[in-house]
Amino acid sequence: MHLLIIEDDRTIAENIYEYLESRGHQCDYADCLATASTLLTRSRFDAAVLDRNLPDGDGLALARRLRAEGNAMPILILTARETLEDKLLGFESGCDDYLVKPFALQELEVRLLALGRRSEARQANPVLRHGELELNSATQEARLRGRELSLPPKALRLLGELLSQPNRVFSRRELEIAVWGHEQDSSDNLRSVLHTLRRALGEDAPTQVVNVHGLGYKLVSR
Repeated sequence: MHLLIIEDDRTIAENIYEYLESRGHQCDYADCLATASTLLTRSRFDAAVLDRNLPDGDGLALARRLRAEGNAMPILILTARETLEDKLLGFESGCDDYLVKPFALQELEVRLLALGRRSEARQANPVLRHGELELNSATQEARLRGRELSLPPKALRLLGELLSQPNRVFSRRELEIAVWGHEQDSSDNLRSVLHTLRRALGEDAPTQVVNVHGLGYKLVSR
């Protein structure tokens, strides 16, 4: 695997780097968000190991930005923050796995390999479907009953998040992070994108986005 290690503790970074390279992986290293962003524009990585406490910000900011840009590279958070709230925030920000320091290098590699396998499976089958509604994540084309839907980027990101787990209730916060990469000051922003998506689907569509009072929204077929 081609891996990006984003960690400002040089000792930890060197241990990870040396171990993973000894296991046959190719690694690049960044000690801050700025350097990581530069490397991400130059190369394609199979996965990233991302610390949270970096000199120029929280690593989750990078995760949110990548997801907002449509970058699906697997991200494993590696941090000393171990509370349930921190873990939930990591996953809500678009990260795929969470490992708390101190950790075993063998476990880190196994988790990265698992992320790589899941990523390959998604790339092999990029089409998300629920009933007669589908979204090709590679071409960003949405269709309902074979009819192409004209959707702006934010509505496509919203649809992709809802289609990833049909019938699951997504909180407002989860959907905002999926669409914008961060929470919004006003709930009107999400409502506007929801309106765009619902209008494109049509009132008589067999698949709809429904409001679950007090909890959020989910995609259902009827």
